[in-house]
Amino acid sequence: MEAAKVRDRRGGVWAASFLAWPLAALSVALFTAQVVLFALIRSVDVPESWEVNSSLTGHLAGGLFLIFPLVGALIASRHPGNPIGWVLLADGLLWMLSGAMDYYAVYGVASPGSVPFPMMVAGINNWLWVPAVGLLGTFVFLLFPDGRLPSRRWRPLALVSGVVLMLASVGVALSPGRLANLGGARNPFELEGHPWLFNGMLVFLLLLPLCMILSAVSLVLRFRRSRGEERQQIKWIAFAASVVGLLYLIAMSTAFLYPSESWFQPGSRWWLDLLAYAALFGFTFVPAAVGVAILRYRLYDIDLIINRTIVYGSLTVTLVSLYFGGVVVTQTLFRTLTGQQQQPQLASVVSTLAIAALFNPLRHRIQSLIDRRFYRKKYDAARVLEAFSARLRDETDLNRLEGDVVAVVLETVQPKHASMWVRPPTETDDGVGAKR
Repeated sequence: MEAAKVRDRRGGVWAASFLAWPLAALSVALFTAQVVLFALIRSVDVPESWEVNSSLTGHLAGGLFLIFPLVGALIASRHPGNPIGWVLLADGLLWMLSGAMDYYAVYGVASPGSVPFPMMVAGINNWLWVPAVGLLGTFVFLLFPDGRLPSRRWRPLALVSGVVLMLASVGVALSPGRLANLGGARNPFELEGHPWLFNGMLVFLLLLPLCMILSAVSLVLRFRRSRGEERQQIKWIAFAASVVGLLYLIAMSTAFLYPSESWFQPGSRWWLDLLAYAALFGFTFVPAAVGVAILRYRLYDIDLIINRTIVYGSLTVTLVSLYFGGVVVTQTLFRTLTGQQQQPQLASVVSTLAIAALFNPLRHRIQSLIDRRFYRKKYDAARVLEAFSARLRDETDLNRLEGDVVAVVLETVQPKHASMWVRPPTETDDGVGAKR
């Protein structure tokens, strides 16, 4: 019986591998098609009003989304019973298919007769973002890390999320509207004269973020009662989600402050493009964190990563603030003392030298502050060990040393019991050893 179960399990893993990796290869093929279609688009005249990404680097940045199907295939092939791998595979396929359809439609409309049914492809691509976003934002958080719901009480949310995803996709596909990347062409599948359809689509699109928030709440509750490896796994995805949320908040805020600027377009501000790249790159943290957590690769490194991220993130914000503040103050003082209006070189030099001098002191100060605030037990243990090392250099009484060692172990490791065994002296010790 046991041998039969092992054969069935191996057969299931082999079947999953046979299906998972071809799906990942299909995603790679779709991205290759994007590259070809992008080259064709650059050979035709596309109006600027179509809002098409014409930057090569911006296009290649979309290749970062290949991490979704690749990590999904890796998880699905090793843990075929965990649906998270398959969700990532489906999500990656949707992103790659959407990008290929986008370029296909633009090329077909810009060059009439070059490819068949470009408007129909554009209409299909118009709603693919809904399941692509919804799958990641609901079911990954709801099922992480073991592929099962936290409890039976969360079944209604899983069912409602699936229904909302389906109805929101249908609503976006059939609602009247224009396609922004095709010069405002009408949706070919729109149903005119049915305002209730548009209102229903808005309702389901508003329900989708609510389902995502509740899925995140389920993960928080799961974390509160988790222990050991599961707790470390949830830390990984929580860290990735925090990074993504922060980067997208910054990117969206700058887009709101500079509404006339477009990302990845010729002549756009370099730092806006940098923020957009950071947001895209940060989005890939989620599948990477899911892969590390489920495959348990360097699982317990997450605490160190979080610590370093907080420290160097705070350090970067502090130094940038000091730099620009130093530039403004230096320019103001120079104008006050000399009467000249501009002296940017002096301000930049002074601010750069100040940052170079403050880098290490600030880093140590912030590290100490973070350790005291968020890693208090580790910080206290390090202080105890540091004090013990200082006493150890001068201690000669073995009885006192034994008591110090046991006290340090009790204070830092906090075991239920602690004892110390000292090897008795032998004839080869030449009289040197412990007398017990």
